[in-house]
Amino acid sequence: MLFANTSALGIDKLKKYATDLQLDEGKFTACLDSGKHAAAVSKDIAEGSQSGVTGTPAFFINGRFLSGAQPFASFQDAIEEALDAQ
Repeated sequence: MLFANTSALGIDKLKKYATDLQLDEGKFTACLDSGKHAAAVSKDIAEGSQSGVTGTPAFFINGRFLSGAQPFASFQDAIEEALDAQ
């Protein structure tokens, strides 16, 4: 649902999606409102930005960055390159 609505990810929308998905509204709202995981999410976003990640999906194979949806051949090439380097 989040990927289908990337331009609408505000708190009110997230709570609506939780309701639409029939999640436990009380637990979802309590977790979201508590900010319990906000620091970890912010840290992950900062690390991703520093590594050149600007969206999803993003992959790193032995340090090689693959951005966006990639065909199988791209992964195969990156994996074979990593294996050859060993």
